[in-house]
Amino acid sequence: MEKLANNSIKDLKKSIQLYLTLLLLLLTSGQSLAQDTSFEDGKDYILGGLTVTGLQSYNEQTVKTFTGLRVGQPITVPGDEISAVIKKLWGLELFSNVEIFYTNIEGNKIFLELNILERPTLSNVTVFGVKKRKVEDILDDTDLKKGKKITESLIANTKNYLQNKYKKQGYLNAKVSIATAADTTGTNTQSMVINVKKGDKVKIRNIVFDGNEQLSDKRLQKSLKKTKKKKFYRFWKKSKYIEENYKEDLSNLVDTYAERGYRDARVLSDTFVKVDESSIDLKIKVEEGNKYYFGDINFVGNSVYTDRQLSQVLGLRKGQTYNGVLLKKRIADDSKPDGEDLTNLYQNNGYLFSSINPVEVSAVNDTINFEIRIIEGKETFLDHVTVTGNDKTNDHVIFRELRTRPGQKYSKDNIVRSIRELGQLGFFDAEQIVPDIQNPDPNAGTVDIQYSLVEAGSSQIELQGGFGGGGFIGTLGLSFSNFSLKNIFNGEAYKPVPMGDGQTFALRLQASRTFRVYSLNFAEPWLGGKKPVRFNLSLSRTQQFATSFSNRGRIDVNKDRGFSITGVSAGLAKRVQWPDDFFTISHSLSYQLYDFNDFNNGLFNFGNGSSNSLSYTFGISRSSQGPSRIFPMTGSNFELTGKFTPPYSLFGNKDFKEVRNQINEKTERLIEIGGPNTGTVEEQAEFVRLSDEVEKLEEERFKLLEFYKIKFKGDWYTRLVDKLVLRTNAEFGFLGSYNNDIGAVPFERFFVGGDGLGNFTLDGRDVVQLRGYENSSLTPFSRNAITGQQERDGGTIYNKFSLELRYPLTLKPSASIYALSFLEAGNAFNNFNEYNPFELKRSAGVGLRIFMPAFGLLGIDFGYGFDSDANPSSVGPSGWQTHFIIGQQF
Repeated sequence: MEKLANNSIKDLKKSIQLYLTLLLLLLTSGQSLAQDTSFEDGKDYILGGLTVTGLQSYNEQTVKTFTGLRVGQPITVPGDEISAVIKKLWGLELFSNVEIFYTNIEGNKIFLELNILERPTLSNVTVFGVKKRKVEDILDDTDLKKGKKITESLIANTKNYLQNKYKKQGYLNAKVSIATAADTTGTNTQSMVINVKKGDKVKIRNIVFDGNEQLSDKRLQKSLKKTKKKKFYRFWKKSKYIEENYKEDLSNLVDTYAERGYRDARVLSDTFVKVDESSIDLKIKVEEGNKYYFGDINFVGNSVYTDRQLSQVLGLRKGQTYNGVLLKKRIADDSKPDGEDLTNLYQNNGYLFSSINPVEVSAVNDTINFEIRIIEGKETFLDHVTVTGNDKTNDHVIFRELRTRPGQKYSKDNIVRSIRELGQLGFFDAEQIVPDIQNPDPNAGTVDIQYSLVEAGSSQIELQGGFGGGGFIGTLGLSFSNFSLKNIFNGEAYKPVPMGDGQTFALRLQASRTFRVYSLNFAEPWLGGKKPVRFNLSLSRTQQFATSFSNRGRIDVNKDRGFSITGVSAGLAKRVQWPDDFFTISHSLSYQLYDFNDFNNGLFNFGNGSSNSLSYTFGISRSSQGPSRIFPMTGSNFELTGKFTPPYSLFGNKDFKEVRNQINEKTERLIEIGGPNTGTVEEQAEFVRLSDEVEKLEEERFKLLEFYKIKFKGDWYTRLVDKLVLRTNAEFGFLGSYNNDIGAVPFERFFVGGDGLGNFTLDGRDVVQLRGYENSSLTPFSRNAITGQQERDGGTIYNKFSLELRYPLTLKPSASIYALSFLEAGNAFNNFNEYNPFELKRSAGVGLRIFMPAFGLLGIDFGYGFDSDANPSSVGPSGWQTHFIIGQQF
């Protein structure tokens, strides 16, 4: 408004100037600047010519075009045409002065001269007083671009913007000065210098309350969430004064009273007193009013739900202390899309157009009576459901996950659940899934929903090389989580691979001089396309070769000696409706062949022969975490699985007790001898013979593996403040045997400690993360009778607990980054006799996670172990350990 007013005043001045000029010419008997002419006020002329003077950078014809005047057109001088031209040229903000003169009159033709003064053009901007990396942001925010016309309003607006910007950040004494100077490198250009003096941040020294009798100063100060007075121990929340936060906190203060029955409480005044350049005192005067209580609460207009049903959801009773904040939340909780309130109760049952308003009908003494007035509206059904933004993912993959179908009743809860399901797919940016309610028709009772999606990369490639285990290790991994098997023979669908059907295809190859690993996995989440039945098929093969040290200290590899593990598994998992539709029941059948050829490295009890494992796994899981699978903020995820082999020994005639006794007797003798190179020649020969016999007996014992394995894992996600999330985790595992004479199998064991990354050995082991300790260092030791060494064979029971605080730095589709801190405790044991759930190894630390669609999860953790590891020779705490995380679960 101020700008328009200034322009109008300038236009008026120019018009008066024109009239005075013409009047002066009349008074001087028609003498003009060019020649003697006859001129009459308000006479109609034909424009005979127009010249432009004062040009510096603009072309004359361009300015003539701006005026809209044409030679030969009728024109009244003085008249509205001249005023309109002046107003138009001023409105362009390209000129700092505009004047129009007439130079000649020939009969009915008039010749005009337009004199302009061009505004200078901005050539460059220099900013002092801020960090270099902040300069670009200032130039973008103020739109100070090269070529911009310099105006008084541009300078004033830039100055005001910057001063307000820094005041909002707590720099109340911020000063900004702007100067311009001619730039001789260009025509009519000027450079600009901005000098910012932020000064010190103004801190709050003290907060003084006046008028509060019912609530203490401490209680009121606590209600000011973002406005805190300066204290030496406060690190989490700063004490700087920010006006926007302060105004919000004054509302919170009133809400604090409203939550305790003081509905009439208000802030009478709030002032701040400047103590010095860097500190202020806040003075807040309140009026508390009287304390009130809920009286009668009656429902009016409800037919879908009874008064009793509505009262149960409202949760407020006569005689309770009045709580205005709680009342609003029970009517409509805007902070929770799935909140338990009356509005959601109606909207989850199809009544989108319902409205619920609490009205105070009377106040008797200290009791307030309410009517909850409800307009239920017409029952609403979904008409059209559409999706946009899915450039790669096929429509059917999306629609099968939606809980909102055309013809269904409108349900807000179904929309929230649909957003979660789409986010869990991992194909879209969970932060940008937006349901758009379109074409609401209260009369017809219909509404449309459009889900706007943004595709996120869902394929990953792992290509790495390094040195370890005595040689170079190369790894190639390909994972496609939105694969399309049906288009595998369609050459046009390779972009770079067939995509869009939501299937998973993963291939991983790893090799070095000492081992080779091949694995292939395929999963179809909707087998048959009609129901959420997940089919999974995996093939794997591992080969490890025997190694020895040469005289020169090099590692020699003997590929004629070694062991291999070949495995295949297939599984089905179905989402069920009971107890709720977050549950999944899974079944899988797997077979592993363990083949040994003159190989004994302590991991297994025999070095020749083979073992067979045929197992069935049954699992129950419930997953409600969301909205994103990368950074879940709510919900939980738990899984209980049981893996079982047939109890072969119950159906055979083999006396495994006798086998076990023979193994024990021969093992005791081996321990007595002490090793293959100790004792007499006869004892050495006996050691070799007994070792062979023990290995044969062990192979006989484990020819057909029989065991059962129970595991539980639970994760709970709690949103604390903003996006600060607490992840609570508990895990437990137990490996048991049907026949005590056979004992626990040498495979399928638990290795606890370290980064939790599995290695190339596919022997069914579970590698359990416990940061602050070296990998597998918490796994108990046992003595190998053949080698005579203490070795980690894996535990048969473990438990683990952890707390993890997470906060996202960015959740963009290109890269999701979050920081974390953790507390962990856990341990592994050889058997139940040794098991003690309170004998835990503790650790704490911090970490960082980066998820990039092309590479998966990357991260680093710094953990401190407070206890010693499982090695009998370890003394003192484990200390600081660094863990690198690659491709681990979220």
